[in-house]
Amino acid sequence: MIQPPDDFDPPVGQPLQLAPGVRRVLAPNPSPMTYRGTNTYLIGDRELAVIDPGPMSPNHLEAILATLEPGQSISHIIVTHTHVDHSPLAAPLSKRTGAKIWAFGGPEAGRSAVMSELAQAGLAGGGEGIDTGFQPDVTVADGEMIEGDGWALDVIHTPGHLGNHIALALGDACFTADHVMGWASSLVSPPDGDLTDFMVACARLRACDWSVFHPGHGAPINDPAGRLDWLIEHRMMREAQILVALEHGPATARDLAKRIYTETPPALLSAAERNVFAHLVDLFGKSRVEPTDQLSATAEFSKL
Repeated sequence: MIQPPDDFDPPVGQPLQLAPGVRRVLAPNPSPMTYRGTNTYLIGDRELAVIDPGPMSPNHLEAILATLEPGQSISHIIVTHTHVDHSPLAAPLSKRTGAKIWAFGGPEAGRSAVMSELAQAGLAGGGEGIDTGFQPDVTVADGEMIEGDGWALDVIHTPGHLGNHIALALGDACFTADHVMGWASSLVSPPDGDLTDFMVACARLRACDWSVFHPGHGAPINDPAGRLDWLIEHRMMREAQILVALEHGPATARDLAKRIYTETPPALLSAAERNVFAHLVDLFGKSRVEPTDQLSATAEFSKL
């Protein structure tokens, strides 16, 4: 985790202009997993798109509606992924505005084959909170464009943090949601998150020339390439730590997390354990490690 900037502390519920036709409203849900809270973005000048309306919060719903200036309305509600800090307010906002909800799909859309097998074997999510009842009015696919009045957003499927996760490109700016954040590395927690998919999506974003990333939590990222390089290097460092630790013998994800995340607060160790397991699944897929029994979150793994 990188040190979050001390100067990012915007007022909750107040719109801030980030660029022409781009405003941000911070939701009132700060936590160790969400930093100051979820960033809701409003795109356009007349008929607006709302990106990630956020958690189920009546106050945030009213804050979003209060940003509308004379002559403005909400025409699109776009959800980047179905964690409970991003998608639940979509339905109430749709009811109030009549705007349709656009997303990649429901909670299990985009889930990789190995994660589907783990889920079918009984592995549940790691407590990040899935909006299990979410279904969009309009399903979008990778490479499609969502167009409105004076704006157009290119859909980029970026699975990894969650199978149905998308990023949205507005010219050379990209709304990266929880795939790339400025205050911490993204959580990848099986069976909802898949590290193999995550790294592929990172490389795909790195191949483009971006001017700025607008993340789901935290301040704008003004060095997108540098941030992606750090994120990729950070994951490769974790992989190397796991492989070194396994040289001392078989170990579980929990054992490895305790050895590696020595400065992590106890409250976040379960999330660290999920991250380690995500790496172990990725390494298993690359034939670098193997479980002593069947692949599971509690299995011991050995280095090959």
